[in-house]
Amino acid sequence: MSTSELPARHGEPPAGHAELMDGVYRWQRHFYDLTRKYYLLGRDRLISGLDVPAGGTVLELGCGTGRNIVLAARRYPGARFFGLDISAEMLETANAAMDREGLSGHVTLARGDATDFDAEALFGLATFDRIFVSYSLSMIPGWEKTVAAALAALSPDGSLHVVDFGQQEALPRWFRTLLRGWLRKFHVEPREALRDVLESESARVGASLRFRTLYRGYTWLAVVKIAI
Repeated sequence: MSTSELPARHGEPPAGHAELMDGVYRWQRHFYDLTRKYYLLGRDRLISGLDVPAGGTVLELGCGTGRNIVLAARRYPGARFFGLDISAEMLETANAAMDREGLSGHVTLARGDATDFDAEALFGLATFDRIFVSYSLSMIPGWEKTVAAALAALSPDGSLHVVDFGQQEALPRWFRTLLRGWLRKFHVEPREALRDVLESESARVGASLRFRTLYRGYTWLAVVKIAI
């Protein structure tokens, strides 16, 4: 059995997907934020809607280069931030960004699998006031498990915030075809069932769901709020 075929232990990233993401981003991480700002729409709207309570805790699943955490930390300076990513390459860039922005003392980053993580072991916290996932579910195999894992790690009265590619419902077919072809080059697949999964998971835990379609279906933005 090769290394990529070995099953991951609880909380450890699966070797095959981790290696794939490291390969994809080994060089891209150096210019990732410069290019993605033009088509990863809705991220700043997600951050502005986090409404983090004073002294609150915020976890990003699939934190990548740390771009979102930096912006969120500026907006909510009293909060503590945590980031999880499966790619060691991306985390290297994210850690450098935290050092550069003077945020190392307020941000903790760890390598792990967003579908199966042990928050207590990684961060010393079992739950968080806010958890967000920005354009990562479309890259995660078994992404439905990430939704369930995130909800399990929410504090009472916490909320899960998700932004990702929609189905481009009101956009021209030629645009959808070009976009899907481009995204496949980076192992990205917009999740057609995202709303259905969020609805079923919200019902399972007794949470409310607010789901918005932006930019003619280019982007889907959702907030799952735990009811207390």
